[in-house]
Amino acid sequence: MSVDDDDLAAVADFRERLGLAGIIDVHTHFMPDRVLRKVWEYFDSAGPLIGRPWPITYRDDEAERIATLRAFGVRAFTSLIYPHKPDMAAWLNEWAADFASHTPDCLHTATFYPERGAENYVRTAVESGARIFKSHIQVGDYDPGDPLLTEVWGLLQDAGIPVLIHCGSGPARGKFTGPGPIAGLLRRFPRLRLIVAHMGVPEYSEFLDIAQHHEAVHLDTTMSFTDFVEERDPFPRDEYPRLADLGDRILFGSDFPNIPYSYAHALEALERLDLGEDWLRAVCHDNAARLFALDRVPEPDPRGRTSRR
Repeated sequence: MSVDDDDLAAVADFRERLGLAGIIDVHTHFMPDRVLRKVWEYFDSAGPLIGRPWPITYRDDEAERIATLRAFGVRAFTSLIYPHKPDMAAWLNEWAADFASHTPDCLHTATFYPERGAENYVRTAVESGARIFKSHIQVGDYDPGDPLLTEVWGLLQDAGIPVLIHCGSGPARGKFTGPGPIAGLLRRFPRLRLIVAHMGVPEYSEFLDIAQHHEAVHLDTTMSFTDFVEERDPFPRDEYPRLADLGDRILFGSDFPNIPYSYAHALEALERLDLGEDWLRAVCHDNAARLFALDRVPEPDPRGRTSRR
């Protein structure tokens, strides 16, 4: 594993200080190997949606990455998949369903794209037990208000299944990124359970506004507050009180394995906000446990192997 003893010890110390039996990480990536390799190649090239060097810290094979999360004490995680063109989402969903079937601590994840037939494969994913969907407005370069998604949003709203959506304009602005399209979407589907990825970087304040006006909207901490992001898109200190006020709707996410720093740093970045231990416990475990009804999350295999149902 890429994880070293210092990394493991720092995460264990964090959990011990808070009395956390485990962590729930709502923003992790597992996908077909050839797709993940393409993603890593894009990061390695510092492509236009990245715009800066971005070394992958946990560049291991799938089994090692699962073992690493379990070694950190992560009790539940996701396999965030996302298409960048038509005719990808359905087979990505098939892969993710199979992955979840033999990885019981992974929340069954699915995705979609604005294309004919999207409602059908989303319905199939819902009926097969999907717990969370991923929407990537930046990479997919699509308008969340696209008429081809109308039935999809309605279905997901009625099912009450959270959609983790990358809709902020970081690290690079897209044609459909920013708070405007999301505000418009929520006017049409006010009960959608959206999880705004990366705290909506860099439009932090605007997405906090949206969360304050829509009780079903959550935000994830993915990469936010870390040195890597603070260097270019610092979170405004005068918004810390709203982080506290919305503490029951903020979820921990890491972007594992595609992070250019240690997993421990992502947790330390939250702790140095100095919002209190209750806030940290809620963000790192309790809020997600409530949102996903995880009354009993499977314990990680102490040998670091993938458990089978």
